[in-house]
Amino acid sequence: MILAVTMNPSVDISYPLAEFKLDDVNRVEQVRKTAGGKGLNVARVIRQMDEDVLATGVLGGTLGDYIIQELSKTEIANDFLKINQESRNCIAILHDGQQTEILESGPTLTEENGAAFVKKYQELLSGVSIVTISGSLPKGLEPGYYRQLVENGREQGIPVIVDTSGEALRQVLVHRVKPFAIKPNLTELSQLLGQEVEPGIDSLQQALSDELFQGIEWIMISLGSEGAFVKHRADFYRVTIPAIEVVNPVGSGDATVAGLAAALKRNLPVVDVLKTAMTTGMLNTMEAGTGSINYANFSRLFEMVQITKINS
Repeated sequence: MILAVTMNPSVDISYPLAEFKLDDVNRVEQVRKTAGGKGLNVARVIRQMDEDVLATGVLGGTLGDYIIQELSKTEIANDFLKINQESRNCIAILHDGQQTEILESGPTLTEENGAAFVKKYQELLSGVSIVTISGSLPKGLEPGYYRQLVENGREQGIPVIVDTSGEALRQVLVHRVKPFAIKPNLTELSQLLGQEVEPGIDSLQQALSDELFQGIEWIMISLGSEGAFVKHRADFYRVTIPAIEVVNPVGSGDATVAGLAAALKRNLPVVDVLKTAMTTGMLNTMEAGTGSINYANFSRLFEMVQITKINS
């Protein structure tokens, strides 16, 4: 089973508009509300790949109840730490080929809340083969909080995939116990290194050779429509994807993490791991729903992903 952690879940609300008018009324005919947060998007796609997944994290209030109801409707097993605060809404306005997001910060957790979740997490690790940790930390938790979750998993020999950003990611990377995989984008990579990283092969190869990334099995740098650049152990790969019709890009990075986790659980060869991760990411962009794929189209797109190994 794959354990998908979302520390700051949300109700994701998508407003598609032909035109977004500032300082005026915008009427939306088709509203989508989804049990969201990056880790729940991951869990949804894993479930759609017919893999066993358990969603966990911290939630509360009527929005927390709604999230659990929505997960249950799609048969996603879940076991959250309940708190006496309200979970959050996250709004995406899709307009003029662009995406404007309005993200609530969510509840403020106490030190006791943080310790209680670590205890629950440790209990849930039994019977788990892979862990994904996705998204931002709630207010109240120190930036190094994810280090404990990574360490707990790795101590039991469980691969832990971390998809976060900023100081939370930096704290994970400088810790003595490394995550099994990370998936920053180009902007996040540049922020980590304190310098702009160009999308070219030489620049990316040099960036991922930095001491900060030593000891991490998989590093996948997402490049949007240009695919990805990946380091696996000492090897580098350029992943190229076909042009596709994009319906809704929200959650495509989470779908990529889901594909990566599922492929690792299936013990696929390196090339197939990369192709699976990129295929699920593409499939998400082709659907209106956030963190959702049509698995029936998997094989066709899978064959169109091109993998080139780069000489070290």
